[in-house]
Amino acid sequence: MTDITVPADDTSARLRRRSQKKGALLFLRDVLVIFVVALLVSFLIKTFLVRSFFIPSSSMEQTLQIDDRILVNELVPDLVGVQRGDVVVFRDPGGWLPPTAEVEQPPLVAAVDWVFSAVGLSASDSDDHLIKRVIGLPGDHVVCCNALGQMTVNGVPLNEPYVTLPAGVATVSKDAFDVTVPDNSLWVMGDNRYNSKDSRYNREQPGNGFVPVDNVVGRAFVVSWPSSHWGWLDNHPSVFAGIRDPEGP
Repeated sequence: MTDITVPADDTSARLRRRSQKKGALLFLRDVLVIFVVALLVSFLIKTFLVRSFFIPSSSMEQTLQIDDRILVNELVPDLVGVQRGDVVVFRDPGGWLPPTAEVEQPPLVAAVDWVFSAVGLSASDSDDHLIKRVIGLPGDHVVCCNALGQMTVNGVPLNEPYVTLPAGVATVSKDAFDVTVPDNSLWVMGDNRYNSKDSRYNREQPGNGFVPVDNVVGRAFVVSWPSSHWGWLDNHPSVFAGIRDPEGP
């Protein structure tokens, strides 16, 4: 019987093909692992640290423009307290937003949007949230307006450089108010003072215009998109520096 001898070149070729196939499988495995880890890290960041929202209205102009994308620090208020001047995103306390019809999406689009939302790259629920500037903390006495058209907090007048007013108008609120902020609540206002449905205009709602601290999702700290609007969001500590905390009962 004659032995069949496989040429060395054929053996080497088969070994190379086997090695290449194994290398390709290892590469795909590594890519899959990296992708899953990236999704997990993004999900954890979105859940506990930073979340993205878009701006649906003009109530915060000129600080924020319609369709701006912002990043929100979710450590506020659970680990870092809310401060006067903070720009915060919060869930509707009830009645601030009109009912919205659910938009039907093709299954594939809905799935992709869900994944992007889970990792913080999409903000499909932005229409269910509001964004305003914190003016009054629990116990603060907020009044508007004094003879110069300024708002006062605990008797201290505010010089607010971030406020947008109609041409020729100096008074920072069209309507007067005098409120004391309840415990665990906030008094919030839009920077576009004559075009913002904020605490002033939700006094008839269940929360009397105040926002429960527990409804705060986080503090907006940067405009991330478009690139032409990129910048840090200032909470203007100098505006509120002279305000003393309210005295207890």
